[in-house]
Amino acid sequence: MQSSERLKGVDVFVAVAQSGSFVRAAARLNLTGSAVGKAIARLEARLDVRLFERTTRRLCLTDAGTRFLAACTRVLGELEDAELALHAEGALLAGRLRIDLPATYGRVMVLPVLSAFLGRYPRIRPVLSFTDRYVNMIDEGIDVTVRIGSPEAWSPLLGHRFVGQDQKVFCAAPSYLEAQGVPASIEDLDRHAAIMYGKADGTISPWLVRHGSALVERRGADERIVAGDAEAQAGLALAGLGIAQMSTWLIGRHLRDGGLVQILPQHATAGLPIHVVWPKAKEGVPRVRELVETLCAALSDGMGDTV
Repeated sequence: MQSSERLKGVDVFVAVAQSGSFVRAAARLNLTGSAVGKAIARLEARLDVRLFERTTRRLCLTDAGTRFLAACTRVLGELEDAELALHAEGALLAGRLRIDLPATYGRVMVLPVLSAFLGRYPRIRPVLSFTDRYVNMIDEGIDVTVRIGSPEAWSPLLGHRFVGQDQKVFCAAPSYLEAQGVPASIEDLDRHAAIMYGKADGTISPWLVRHGSALVERRGADERIVAGDAEAQAGLALAGLGIAQMSTWLIGRHLRDGGLVQILPQHATAGLPIHVVWPKAKEGVPRVRELVETLCAALSDGMGDTV
């Protein structure tokens, strides 16, 4: 006998057993009383067993009917659970996501958040890129990005949300400061080894120094080392090779554990704004919307606990 044949009449039998009446079962199932009676008769004939004792006054289960009801209830419950599980699985976020992140900030701050997100939604298939260049999200098919700094004007095709602003501080390893002394003023920096950020084309990013309400660019007088990677800068400073101006989101843990020491705290400066960005045309896509909300919440919290 095929499995489908075995299920015929089972729902009618359970309804009759639970309601104790052919009439009430018929009303529940939207059937006629005659149809219910015929379904039970066919089921009993197929099983070759009497499931109900019928009298003019009452309807009750036989011993065989009681055992069959227990089995049917268990099986129908398992089927319902299976359907609910499949429904839940179908509701999971799924599909391809193109995500572009700033190289260092993306690895240090965003990737842990993204890893937890992907663990919750295993059916999402991400394509990750890490770059500090400007990306045209529309032309390049990017779904979500995190940008440090803002263009002069956001494209009307993009949605964006501010999640924080980094802070840049001067720092050095305790070993360097013990050997070379602690600068007491910005002018004192001129006699110290500077670890600067620079690009392959020879461009060196200046230090930003606060003077009152203004920010002034200043080059380290002794550019002992120029590195084109912020994590490399931090590693060189940790090695005691000089003074660097670094973002607190990158070196916060080193400041907390004493690997680096902040110097000239009165000259700490606000860095660049950080935004989560997405194409407005995709903000109704569940996986895009959920990732945007997750990143905004996590990165906003993270900016408040960098030092």
